[in-house]
Amino acid sequence: MLKTVETQLSKTFLSKEEMASVFRRALKAKNLISREDTAVLFYDLDFLSERILNLKSLFPKTTFHAIAVKANPLVRILEYIKTLDVGLEVASLPELYLAQKAGFPSEKIAFDSPAKTREELEYALKAGVWLNADSFAELDRIGEILEKTQSKSRIGVRLNPQVGMGNIKITSVSDAFSKFGIPMNEHRRKIKEYFFKYEWLKGVHVHVGSQGCPVYLLLEGIKKAFDFVNEINEAFESRSLEKRIEVFDIGGGLPVSYDVSFKPVLMDEYHNLLREKMPALFSDDFQMITEFGRYIHANTGWAASRVEYVKREKDYNIIMTHLGADMLLRVCYNPDDWHHQFSVVDKDGNLKKGEDKFSYSIAGPLCFAGDILARDIELPYVEEGDFIIIHDIGAYTLSMWSRYNSRQIPKIIGYHGSEVDFEILKKRESEQDLIDFWT
Repeated sequence: MLKTVETQLSKTFLSKEEMASVFRRALKAKNLISREDTAVLFYDLDFLSERILNLKSLFPKTTFHAIAVKANPLVRILEYIKTLDVGLEVASLPELYLAQKAGFPSEKIAFDSPAKTREELEYALKAGVWLNADSFAELDRIGEILEKTQSKSRIGVRLNPQVGMGNIKITSVSDAFSKFGIPMNEHRRKIKEYFFKYEWLKGVHVHVGSQGCPVYLLLEGIKKAFDFVNEINEAFESRSLEKRIEVFDIGGGLPVSYDVSFKPVLMDEYHNLLREKMPALFSDDFQMITEFGRYIHANTGWAASRVEYVKREKDYNIIMTHLGADMLLRVCYNPDDWHHQFSVVDKDGNLKKGEDKFSYSIAGPLCFAGDILARDIELPYVEEGDFIIIHDIGAYTLSMWSRYNSRQIPKIIGYHGSEVDFEILKKRESEQDLIDFWT
C-alpha cells in the first residue's frame, strides 16, 4: 500500500539483512524465480514512494517535481510514480513516448534535450509539454513553429552558470565548456535580449551536474542563475512591462552515497540550504521545477546475480557471475569514480558472514577484460550457486543496458518493504525479444 502520511525518510539505505530477507522470500515464492533467472533486479516500492513523498513535503505545493526518466525508464515504475502525483523529466522524444505510455498528462512532463529536431519540437509544442530550450538557435526554431502552431507549452531556456567542475568530469555540466545550455558569462546581454524578444519565454533551467558535484557547487550554480533571473525581471519592471520570468527549474543532481559508511546530504538539508540562500525562490513569485532522478531511485534498487564459477588461484579468487558491464557500465569503464557495495548469500538466500583469507574480484559475463565489477575486495567464502547482492542499483544501471554479447535483460521484481508483496515489473527478456531487437 502507498504511504500517504509519512514523509520523513525512515532510512537512507537498504541494509544487507533486509535484502537477504527479501531474497529468501522471493526464492521461496511460487513461480517467481526460476533456474533461468541467473540475475534478478529488485525495487523496494515503499522506499521509492517514501523518497518522493519526502521530497514533496519539503517544497511548496506549487512545485512541479519532474522525476528524471533517464534514471529508470521502466514503464511499470513510471506508472507507480504517477500515483504519487508527480511528473517526469524526459531527455529525448522516446522518453516522452514512455511518459505518455505511462499515462502522464502533458502538464506533468518536462522535455529537456540539447538536440531536439524541428519535428520533435513541433510534437512537444502540439502536445503542450513543459519545454526547456538548450540554445539560441533552438529558441528561434520554437519561435518559427509558434508563428504557425498554437501551443499550451510553458517554455524556458537552459543556462550554463559556469561555476566549475565537480569530482567526476563526465557528470559535470557547468564548467567553462559544456555541451549543455547557454554560457552565462559570455552571453548575459544576448540572453536578456531574447527574453525581451519572445513574449512566450518565461522560464529558466539550470543543472550543474550529477554524482560527484558537491552541494556547495549545486547551490552556487543555482544562485548565480537565480540572481540573473531577478536582474532580468527588474529590467522588465523598469520598462513598465507586465512580463516576468515566472518559472525556475533548479534541475537535479543531489548526490547519493553508494557506501553505508558515508553519510549523504539528505533532501531535508538541501532544501534548507536552498531556502536560506534564495528565500524568494520559495515565494509565490515563482513556479519551481525540480528534476531529481538518482536521488529518488538509486538506493531503492538492488540486484542478485548467481555465482556460476569461482576461479581460485594461489593469491586471489575470481567470481564469475551474470551481471557486469551490460548493466553497470560506469563501474566497469570508470572504476576510479564509480563503486558499489556487495553482499553474499547462499543458494537459499541466507546471508554469509566472515571473510575468506584471500580477496575476491567480481567479474561479469561479457567477452572483454574490463568487465570487472570490483577488484580485491574482502568477502565471505564464496562458492558456486551463491548469489552476489549488488547494492544501490536503482538509478543509471538498467537504463544504460548494453547490447554487447546480446545478454538478455533480467527479470525485474517490485516489492513493498513492510509486506514483501511481490509483483513482476518486467519479465526476463525472451529469446524472441532478443531476436526481434536484432532483426
